[in-house]
Amino acid sequence: MTKLLVALVLALSLPFGCAEENPPAAHKHELVDLNTATARELEALPGIGEVGAKKIIAGRPYERKDQLVSRNIVTEAAYAKFRDAVIAKQN
Repeated sequence: MTKLLVALVLALSLPFGCAEENPPAAHKHELVDLNTATARELEALPGIGEVGAKKIIAGRPYERKDQLVSRNIVTEAAYAKFRDAVIAKQN
């Protein structure tokens, strides 16, 4: 009986429809294009500040986003923080 009461209290304390209303896919953000992004957009990436944004812009164009590491623009550790948020589109 006590377990049932605890389960009921926990269930009632959760917001209704939480999982269904906001599935993880609904929170996708638009990817930042390394070849066209503004300095401000690049600065917003984790681990990239004003200096990093300037380096990225100076190194354009990029054929692949991982060229940020191979061209020594950012470290592998910094790249790992934002690699899923960027793309290198070809015009």
